[in-house]
Amino acid sequence: MNTQEDKQTVLSTLPKDLPLDFLRTITDQFSESRVVGKGAFGTVYTGTMPDGQTIAVKKLAENAPIARDKIFNNEVQNIMAYRHENIVKLVGFCHEGQKKVVLNNGRYIVADVYEGLLCYEYLPKGSLQRNLFDKPIDMAWDVRFKIIKGICDGLHFLHSIPIIHMDLKPQNILLDDNMTPKIADFGLSRLFGKEQTRANTQNVVGSYGYIAPEYLYRGEISTQSDIYSLGLLIIETTTGEKNTPKQNEPSAREFIERVSTTSMRT
Repeated sequence: MNTQEDKQTVLSTLPKDLPLDFLRTITDQFSESRVVGKGAFGTVYTGTMPDGQTIAVKKLAENAPIARDKIFNNEVQNIMAYRHENIVKLVGFCHEGQKKVVLNNGRYIVADVYEGLLCYEYLPKGSLQRNLFDKPIDMAWDVRFKIIKGICDGLHFLHSIPIIHMDLKPQNILLDDNMTPKIADFGLSRLFGKEQTRANTQNVVGSYGYIAPEYLYRGEISTQSDIYSLGLLIIETTTGEKNTPKQNEPSAREFIERVSTTSMRT
């Protein structure tokens, strides 16, 4: 009999370091029909395991500044050990190099190009973005409070490690069947070599409208960067107002002013 317990047993027998060909197979060669999300760091596909279980496979963007070889593998395995009710489980990974013909300084050369992939538990209810804005559902106040509290608990756990998320937004909050929120993409800052609780970076990564000012304008990274993004998430969840920044406006100033003005009128 093919029970949920059987599926978990099958998953547990697989190696955590999964071959690239295997991930290609279960995603139908990374078919567009299997895409469930796209972000600054890559694309997420559904993958169907040999026993029928669905997992989420995140294919990191080729330009993502991920660590190489053993550092990547070690950090992923460290992240896989973390367990909390409000973070998405990382169940597998792949970091495999292939020789490809690439353009370099006007010349084509053969180079080793590494593919980085992360495999997570799949939550079919989707993201907070989907349930709050894209296909809004009737969300009672106690459910909204439960979601906010769960995000806070999950983020507190990550910061205690410490892990800085760097891209906290509704798309990266997934909901299970009981509307329990789970933070996704929480380990990417570690994979990018950002192990300090405070650091500086030349290249700002993240999503427009959720980036903390000190990071956006001075390149400073700290747990406070996530707290800023958390505040915006709380505003969106409580008001139902969507944070939609203009293309040339990366900050959330206009959104905050609009919500503040609306609140004063009501």
